[in-house]
Amino acid sequence: MQELYARRSKGRPEALAEKVYQTIKNDIFDFRLMPGDRFSESEMAERMDVSRTPVRQALFWLEREGYVEVWFRSGWQVRQFDFEYFEELYDLRIVLECEAVRRLCAMPAGRASDLLSELKRFWMDDLRLQDGKAVSLHDEAFHMAIVAAAGNSEMAHIHAELTEKIRIIRRLDFTREDRIEATYNEHARILQAVSQQQSEEAQLILTAHISVSKAEVRKITLHRLQQARLQPDSPT
Repeated sequence: MQELYARRSKGRPEALAEKVYQTIKNDIFDFRLMPGDRFSESEMAERMDVSRTPVRQALFWLEREGYVEVWFRSGWQVRQFDFEYFEELYDLRIVLECEAVRRLCAMPAGRASDLLSELKRFWMDDLRLQDGKAVSLHDEAFHMAIVAAAGNSEMAHIHAELTEKIRIIRRLDFTREDRIEATYNEHARILQAVSQQQSEEAQLILTAHISVSKAEVRKITLHRLQQARLQPDSPT
C-alpha cells in the first residue's frame, strides 16, 4: 500500500488525496476511527506514509460531508453521532420518496412499470443476493431510481445528497440476514403497488419500510459502537 501511495503522490496529487479520503472514510464507517476520536494531520500522514497535503485535502472533503470537524490548534475529531439528525434525514427520505411514488402512480397506465422494469427484474427475482454490502448498494440504487423516475431532477439531486449523508449508518441495516430478506420482500411489494398505480398502498409500504429501517439502524449502530469501544486498539 505504501508503494501505491508513493506512486500516486509523484504525478497525481488529486488521486492520492482521494485514496487518503477513502481510507479515512472507511475507518470511520467501520468504527476503527470512533466518534469523538481526535488526531492530527501529522499523525494521519505518518500512518499512511504520505505528506500532510493530501491528508489535509481529504479531511476538508470529509468535513464538508459532516464526518469530521476541525479543532483549531488541537487537530481533527470524528464527529459524534447525532441520532436526532439522522432520524430527521430518514423522515425527509419518506417525504421525498412518497412524493416520487405519488407522481409515478399518477403517470399514464404502464408508464411507471416501464420505467421501473430493471428494478422489478432484480428485486422480484427468486435468486437473491446474500452479501450485505452488495445488497446495500442495490438498496441505495433502488431508492434513488424510484425518485429519479419521478422526473424531477432537483428532487433527485437532494435525495442523492441525503443518501450520502445517511450511508454511514444505513449500510448496517444489511448486516443481518432477516433485514436483507425483509428488504427484498418490501421492495417487491412497493414495485408491485406502483405498477398497479395503487398510490396510497405503495406510500404506506414505503413509509413503513423506511421507518423500520430507521429504528433498526439505530439499534445496530449502538450495538456496533459498544462492540468497537471494547476493542483495545485504534488506528491512530
